[in-house]
Amino acid sequence: MEKYLETALFDLDGTLVDTEGQYTRFWAQVGEELVPDGRTFALKVKGRTLKSIFEDYITAPAAQAEVRRRLSAFEATMDFPPVPGALDFLADLRRHGVHMAVVTSSDKSKMRNVEAKAARLLSFFDRILTAEDFTASKPAPDCYLLGAKVFGTPLDHCIVFEDAPNGLRAGMSAGIFTIGLATSYPREVISGMCNRVEDDFLHLDFMRANGLLADFTRRTPG
Repeated sequence: MEKYLETALFDLDGTLVDTEGQYTRFWAQVGEELVPDGRTFALKVKGRTLKSIFEDYITAPAAQAEVRRRLSAFEATMDFPPVPGALDFLADLRRHGVHMAVVTSSDKSKMRNVEAKAARLLSFFDRILTAEDFTASKPAPDCYLLGAKVFGTPLDHCIVFEDAPNGLRAGMSAGIFTIGLATSYPREVISGMCNRVEDDFLHLDFMRANGLLADFTRRTPG
């Protein structure tokens, strides 16, 4: 089979590592304390950079400083277990020479905690792009366009892997074939936001991912 898949771009939380539940609890508590109608706050901020959260929801400098302090302490205690099948899938992509990048709204400080606790997972990646590397937060497509650009890969030879609505919209807006992982939201919630839904990585390998991208490319005009 012809090789279509040259670059794979992965969100981190909820996609590669099972952390969404931990973050949901953290941001739900922050929302209840600091944001009007904070009951839905955790859902609103999924996949967004801290900078964009502050710009839209928490504008007082003192409150921002408090959230930064609490978030830093919280992330230092977090676990970063891989999503089922992730390690095997990444290893297979590596064997087939696929470029890989983590494309996350998290900052470099948080990624140091991930590196300390999930070194094997991150060892598969050529690049780790964080919030400091792009100006517009998901759902803007900037981060995934940058991911393709750093490898010099045409967009139709990339796949984005995401779990949350903001990230799925970012991948689709970038014009990249986007696979949604039903790890944080039910299939029926995200199915209309991406090209394909998978429960996890257990049934994915290079051949299947390459075939999915090939089929999509052949069906897409132009």
